[in-house]
Amino acid sequence: MKTLRALAQYPLFYAGLLLLGLMCLGWCFLAWTVRPFMSPDKARVLGRSGISGGFRLYFAFTSWLGLTRFELDELDALNGQPSLILAANHPTFLDAVFLISRLKNAGCIMKSDVVDNPFLGAGARLAGFIRNDSPRNMVRQSIGDLRQGSHLLVFPEGTRTIDRPVNDFKSGFALIAKGAQVTVQTVFIENSSPFLTKGWPIHHKPPSFPMVYRVRLGQRFMVGDDAKLFTRDLQRYFEQELAKAELALNVPPHHSELQVHD
Repeated sequence: MKTLRALAQYPLFYAGLLLLGLMCLGWCFLAWTVRPFMSPDKARVLGRSGISGGFRLYFAFTSWLGLTRFELDELDALNGQPSLILAANHPTFLDAVFLISRLKNAGCIMKSDVVDNPFLGAGARLAGFIRNDSPRNMVRQSIGDLRQGSHLLVFPEGTRTIDRPVNDFKSGFALIAKGAQVTVQTVFIENSSPFLTKGWPIHHKPPSFPMVYRVRLGQRFMVGDDAKLFTRDLQRYFEQELAKAELALNVPPHHSELQVHD
């Protein structure tokens, strides 16, 4: 019986991925239909709540099937808080999806060719997600989004993790936080499965189920005067938190721009 159940999980999993794709296409069609008739503020609220609710429903379904298990409760404490940047590590392709599933007002930076797509980008445009085109325009739009009370989700690595525990951080998020005068809330993602990590093709099945994803909140920081120094220090903080060894014992003293925000 256990063997039959294990064999059934793989077709169920890929049927679930197909369902997710159909849900996204359906939402994009709805977004494309209603956006011309809504103000930007109302569109953003509808777009973000719709995306968050849809993803949350989908992951509840995959968890019910025994395919996934998510430990995301710590994210719920962020809903209703003032605008901030959520800086997370990026082990898998699904990170943004399950983080947004628990955040009611999450902004997101996306590739400009996706946002500009007449149909596939309709949901992103309804939600007011930010186009990652020129750095200057991206920073300007991100600051504007934060000033409207958003929680902006960023991955300082810029891409999925290749060199564990984290890739080198980019400093763009620190410039955004400094310009908007908001704090940076650190978010740590831990995963039990290599599925959709960097280089893992979507057709390559996961080695086992359930795939477990755990999210925990770290410290919250204000960016100091030097955004690049802040970025280096934050990367070191992530390395210390994510590495199995206690790396903090081996970090030499240095001047730090990290300022813990209570």
